[in-house]
Amino acid sequence: MPRFAANLTMMFNEVPFLDRFERAAKAGFKAVEFLIPYAHSAAEIRRRLNEHRLQLVLHNLPAGYWDSGERGIACQPDRVSEFRDGVAQGIGYALALGVGQLNCLAGKKPVDVPDEVLRETFVENLRYAAAEMKKAALKLLIEPINHFDIPGFYLTRTEQAIAILDDVGADNLFLQYDIYHAQRMEGELAATMQKHLARIGHIQLADNPGRNEPGTGEINYPFLFAHLDRIGYSGWIGCEYKPAAATEAGLGWRQRLAQ
Repeated sequence: MPRFAANLTMMFNEVPFLDRFERAAKAGFKAVEFLIPYAHSAAEIRRRLNEHRLQLVLHNLPAGYWDSGERGIACQPDRVSEFRDGVAQGIGYALALGVGQLNCLAGKKPVDVPDEVLRETFVENLRYAAAEMKKAALKLLIEPINHFDIPGFYLTRTEQAIAILDDVGADNLFLQYDIYHAQRMEGELAATMQKHLARIGHIQLADNPGRNEPGTGEINYPFLFAHLDRIGYSGWIGCEYKPAAATEAGLGWRQRLAQ
């Protein structure tokens, strides 16, 4: 049976971030993930994890000016120094919080920068980040994101990500496979996850359209959950969805769809 981690950036938004840990635990989650933790001290977050006996399974490296619409800087050639500083910060948080993997968002393509420069920058930044994270026994992930939700995002398709993994050549670099983003960009969900299972470090979910909880859209989640069990995926599945109403009111999908 799949193991689900509540995404505290997307879920339980009825309360402030640091209060969402309690809500997740009371809702029956044993693990959580979130996007960008750096507005809070690692000590504050660690205390909530310990208090509510939650495992942290994922957070992102610093991703630029998030509130201004940036979604990562790893492909941007004029931000390499900032990216490397962010790697150090992300590792510091990961070690303090006991998480074993961090996601690196590629970012949006800058205007008038050739594609070959974007790719070279992204690959070299990933080589640096993977090497630094290996010293700390951490995994690094990259995530394709659909260009409908984030126009101009550099990394959008699974095969593009796999080719970049091959170019980087780091044994601690993996794919973060988000079912919602993959459905919007390419479909072929079950076969793609099976084909690349050994390269997948983490899976996330939401339904489509709407990016709401499973069972609200077109994706056949009972089939996919059973399929992931059949092919031997043993990692966590991050619930990175926008609740259609109050978070707790929509959590019945876990019993209906994932038995």
